Amino acid sequence: MTKAIYPCLWFDGKAKAAADYYCTVFPNSKIISSNPMAVIFELNGTKFMGLNGGPEFNFSEAVSFVVNCETQDEIDMYWSKLTDGGKEGKCGWLKDKYGVSWQIVPSILGKLMSDPEKAPKVMYAFMQMKKFDIEKLLQA
Repeated sequence: MTKAIYPCLWFDGKAKAAADYYCTVFPNSKIISSNPMAVIFELNGTKFMGLNGGPEFNFSEAVSFVVNCETQDEIDMYWSKLTDGGKEGKCGWLKDKYGVSWQIVPSILGKLMSDPEKAPKVMYAFMQMKKFDIEKLLQA
C-alpha cells in the first residue's frame, strides 16, 4: 500500500520558525511534531516536513506551491502575508521571507484559460500583473 507523499523543505536552521509562520498564514494548520532536526506540520490539511539541513541548498522557483483562491480578498490576504519580508514576482508568483516560492492564483483562471477566444486576452492581462486581479481578468 502506498503511503502519502509530502514535500520536505530544507532550511538553514529556521525550519520551526518557518513552520510556525506558515501556520499563521494558512487556516486549519498545525505543528504535528518537532525536534532540533525536523518539524512536521500541516497547512490547511497538507502535510510538510521542514528540515534544518544547513546552508548548502537554497530554494528556487523550480518548485513552488500553488494556492487557489476563490475571491480577491483571499488573494490579497495571502499576497500580503507571504510577501511580508519576501519579494513579489510576476503572474501571481512570490517568494516569502524564507525564499519559498508560491503562486497565488484565482481558482477561476483555469476556466478563463480554457475558453479559446478569451484565453489570449486573459494571458496578456495577467502577464502585466504581479498580484492577480480577478476583476481585470474577467474584463479581459
